[in-house]
Amino acid sequence: MMAQAVKKKAKGAKQSNRIYGLITLAMPSSPVSEQFRTLRTNIQFSMIDKKLKSLIVLSATPAAGKSTVAANLAVTFALQGNQVLLVDCDLRRPSVHREFGLKNTEGLTNLLANQNGNKIDAYLQACEVEGLSILTGGPVPPNPAELLSSNRMKQLEKDVAERFDLVIYDTPPLLGFTDAQILAGRVDGTVFVVHYGENTKEDVLKAADSLKMVNANVLGVVYNRAPGGQKEHSYYYGYHDEE
Repeated sequence: MMAQAVKKKAKGAKQSNRIYGLITLAMPSSPVSEQFRTLRTNIQFSMIDKKLKSLIVLSATPAAGKSTVAANLAVTFALQGNQVLLVDCDLRRPSVHREFGLKNTEGLTNLLANQNGNKIDAYLQACEVEGLSILTGGPVPPNPAELLSSNRMKQLEKDVAERFDLVIYDTPPLLGFTDAQILAGRVDGTVFVVHYGENTKEDVLKAADSLKMVNANVLGVVYNRAPGGQKEHSYYYGYHDEE
């Protein structure tokens, strides 16, 4: 299943939070927005025997589009009536806040470091999508992997799983860092984003081996910017199962 993903604002779209990348907000009736709804359905069916409470979106290398996929997927689940939390766990290069036009002065790093004793509500941000909350990454810490493997992070995962219908985690790339691998072993499901034409077979196989090491439940692969049939567009999303 392939569909075009035009990475620009639609004419007449609001200038508030409907920014670069969020096609599910700017163009909700577009073929790509429909593909994100199809991706949502495929994910739900893949977890039909177990309730899906947490999901990680990751990639093998940088610039694969995982943050954009995570953001649009979070929007799509929230528009279905779910209470969704999107957490930016890419503490090395946080970017989720830019997808929604939010500030990133404080976020996950502050919460995990417990710098001021505030609870999670002090760091959650709302966006224009009803039911969707955002926990941005916050300031870049010196020890991202240690924070994500801490007992405080594990407790946070339990707390938000009880509070929200679905928690989606955006992470750093798998290759070169252990951050994503740490989380992949603890969440209910993993969506693997592959940048078509950029990620090599070796990249994908190395990333797959990393996920196998932690028994990650890989629900499927999103092929980002794969070739499509319409020449006037150059970005595509597709969904395929892990086989």
